[in-house]
Amino acid sequence: MWAISRLLPSGEFPIPGRLLLTLTVLAFGVVIAILGVMAFRSANTTVDPRTPHQSSSLVQNGVYRYTRNPMYLGFLLILVAWGFYLGSVFAALLLPMFVIYMNRFQIKPEERHMRVLFGEAYTRYRSEVRRWL
Repeated sequence: MWAISRLLPSGEFPIPGRLLLTLTVLAFGVVIAILGVMAFRSANTTVDPRTPHQSSSLVQNGVYRYTRNPMYLGFLLILVAWGFYLGSVFAALLLPMFVIYMNRFQIKPEERHMRVLFGEAYTRYRSEVRRWL
């Protein structure tokens, strides 16, 4: 995002209260991601996205009542904050690419593992709680 904002400076736009907006969105992103990690830790299940098959329980409480992927949502909000800080339209255009990439290469494989491990309970949870928000 930073490189694009510097390579294409014509995409810069002023944001009133940019620093406050950046810090607010950044704080929300960090808090949401940390709440996701804490919920996994308290359930004694893996936080490592490379090993979803090692999940020992289906976490549905806390922040997981609102989003199935609070850690990824937190990362997205951190990137949104970075985009606000940079003030670049072109950098902001990369945000949908993050969502598309995460859905395809991280979230969908994790969801396949969750369906195998937790069956109907996961299917029900998936129908009740959105992937991102």
